[in-house]
Amino acid sequence: MNLKLSENFFSIQGEGPFSGYPTFFVRLYGCNLKCLWCDTLYAREGDRYYTLNVNEIIEIWEKNYSLSPYITITGGEPLLQTAIYPLIEKFLAKKCIVSIETNGSLSLKDLPSQVVKVVDLKTPSSGMAEYNLYENISFLNSKDVIKFVIQDRKDFEFALKKIKDLDLLSKTQVFFSPVFEKLSPKELAKWILEIKLPIRLQVQLHKLLDLK
Repeated sequence: MNLKLSENFFSIQGEGPFSGYPTFFVRLYGCNLKCLWCDTLYAREGDRYYTLNVNEIIEIWEKNYSLSPYITITGGEPLLQTAIYPLIEKFLAKKCIVSIETNGSLSLKDLPSQVVKVVDLKTPSSGMAEYNLYENISFLNSKDVIKFVIQDRKDFEFALKKIKDLDLLSKTQVFFSPVFEKLSPKELAKWILEIKLPIRLQVQLHKLLDLK
């Protein structure tokens, strides 16, 4: 089965529960949302993609990066392409630690339980909050992550309401990430400390290190 890729690369994971680990990234092409602050427009616009089959992707990892078991499948929106499922199964069979980064608008029900799911709940500043698929929360556990990308205080208050209304902290990890160059990590840290909830501040480590 073939997949449309925007890129594949090896870098330091800058986000999520495995931040800091050397990771093989498979960035798939195409997205069903148009977030206003999207930082990977090239993964959804202009038909800039190439095609690899599942075995070719596995071979790239095996030949070049297999000393690190960390695999991240991202996008775009990776769940748009059904061939991710055999890809995930092959990585899992090789004892890899697989995470998927998804925009939260498509169902997670068919993902294997071993996959670490990093799921956006879109905030008002994204312009896409109406597409949040809240039933996905039932497919998450303590190893997974709900991520809110925060641009301003309105986003922050929106996220707090969702955390309370959906009882998120009893179900999974919750991360707040500031929109790059829109809200300072220091300011967001102050807000998190004020509310005293076990919410994890996430900065985009790869951007601080000037890495992909």
